[in-house]
Amino acid sequence: MTPTQATPTDLDHRLSFNVDGNQFLTFSIGGEVYGVEILRVQEIKGFCTVTPVPNAPKFVSGVMNLRGTIVPVIDLRQRLGLARADANRFTVIVVVNVNDRVSGLVVDSVSDVLTIPVESIQPPPELGMRQDSRFVRGMAKVGERLAILLDTERLLRFDDGTKTADAS
Repeated sequence: MTPTQATPTDLDHRLSFNVDGNQFLTFSIGGEVYGVEILRVQEIKGFCTVTPVPNAPKFVSGVMNLRGTIVPVIDLRQRLGLARADANRFTVIVVVNVNDRVSGLVVDSVSDVLTIPVESIQPPPELGMRQDSRFVRGMAKVGERLAILLDTERLLRFDDGTKTADAS
């Protein structure tokens, strides 16, 4: 083999291609680690002002213009039932594309891209009848902490029975 030739296996090794795991963009919300599939992430954008939309659910911060496309921006804290927080210099908008629907997710800060082996992803624990884990795809150990892996399709579904008053 010449230096310019490489087999697919060689390329996979050099590119750290891993067929036994999924890659997740991890980020922080309220001091906890969350993650979304990296294949859903279109870009990471610095926090910017969004235009409020009248009568939108409380978890929808508004819309932003992303290179000519109007994109809804979701306050992930509010969507997950957490307390609202002011934006700071670490706050970013993770732009995701799910089923050709582009949306922005406001997060406290971005952490890392991690490859998590499929066998390391566990379903969320059952905590009782009032548990609302519809947005949680699974959980995985990341270092000494647990990462909550989110289901982006469900996060972006607005017809899931969530009432505007319940999202406050």
